[in-house]
Amino acid sequence: MTKDQEKKISKGTTVLKYSGMTFQIAAYIGVGVFIGKKIDEAVGFNEPYMTALFAIIFLVTGLYVTLKDLFKK
Repeated sequence: MTKDQEKKISKGTTVLKYSGMTFQIAAYIGVGVFIGKKIDEAVGFNEPYMTALFAIIFLVTGLYVTLKDLFKK
């Protein structure tokens, strides 16, 4: 394998790694929104307080987990 081919493979794996992290964070936010909506419905809030709160909590959690994995390697 030439160095040029190795660069292309390395670049491809880097792109896949970061796109995977993006989807991981999006999944965390989605789960937080889902849980928040269910709590808002159960409690009967007129405004989506719990949806916003859980979206932010899960965003921070997703960033923490993702950055921990990134800097671990």
